[in-house]
Amino acid sequence: MTTLITGAAGFIGMHVAAALLGRDEPVVGIDNFTPYYSLDLKRARVAHLETLYDELFTFIDVDFGDANALAHALSGRRVDRIVHLGAQPGVRYSLENPGAYIHSNVAGHVNILELARHREIEHLVYASSSSVYGMRADTPFRVADRADTPISLYAATKRSDELLSETYAHLFRIPQTGLRFFTVYGPWGRPDMAVWKFTEAVLQGRPIDVYNHGDMLRDFTFIDDIVNGVVLALDHPPEDNNREKPGGFTTPHRLYNIGNNRSEQLTALIHAIEEACGRKAEINLLPMQDGDVYQTSADIDDISRDLGFAPTTPIAVGIPAFVAWYREEWLGRQEADRREA
Repeated sequence: MTTLITGAAGFIGMHVAAALLGRDEPVVGIDNFTPYYSLDLKRARVAHLETLYDELFTFIDVDFGDANALAHALSGRRVDRIVHLGAQPGVRYSLENPGAYIHSNVAGHVNILELARHREIEHLVYASSSSVYGMRADTPFRVADRADTPISLYAATKRSDELLSETYAHLFRIPQTGLRFFTVYGPWGRPDMAVWKFTEAVLQGRPIDVYNHGDMLRDFTFIDDIVNGVVLALDHPPEDNNREKPGGFTTPHRLYNIGNNRSEQLTALIHAIEEACGRKAEINLLPMQDGDVYQTSADIDDISRDLGFAPTTPIAVGIPAFVAWYREEWLGRQEADRREA
């Protein structure tokens, strides 16, 4: 059984690919290396998979937002299941470049739905986001809660994806699972996210920008827990039985939160990074940024009940794991590259 993974050069995509490849399942990974963050990091992730899994892993450089290019790239290739993780990420960047979000997150999602439709895919698992909940005061966030007041274009595109998927599930009975991820971090993570940015700044002795004067809560979720949830979902597609599923749908389509089920103050994250780095952080307190939410908190009862999902990694364990990878693997790789140059 061959799985297509979009965003295979991305953080979550690389780890999900490794999990499936580790079960001796063929993976076709696609990505088009958008320069939103370090291309060296994206290429290193792909090289990591190619080195470890050789012939089981096929990588194709293609933009899934281009329907013709996608069809050409996958012509003649077997695809049984899809894990659609590719997207234009970032709440703040959506204020600067909205067109990138429409291209990748809306048009690109439709292209993947069309692929699933015409290939009669067994199951499409796709990435949504905790951002769809908007600026909610009541926590934890439940899948049954309304999600029609997004405060960023990024969140609006992710909610659009959920509605587009429901339409395709209704019309074409495509089994689908949408996963609302909550602040994912860990080795091979994203340089634009707080854990990486704070770690890098602390180790370099630079100040870190802390928004809303540090009064923010996030449900930080370690990558291993996220991968476990994605694979559990992939292996158990929803039934087309007219029964209501999480998200309120009676089609073969459901939505789940994947989080750590525990919100942490931003100051607690900073303290954990200080402890792991062995250095104090210099903090630059700033007001809340447009598009940001005050808190995120995942109610995971649905996915725990249906699939047995149970996160196991608190930040006291996950942050030292990330800092160790960053120091030993990433900084070591950069130093080796400088020597070769």
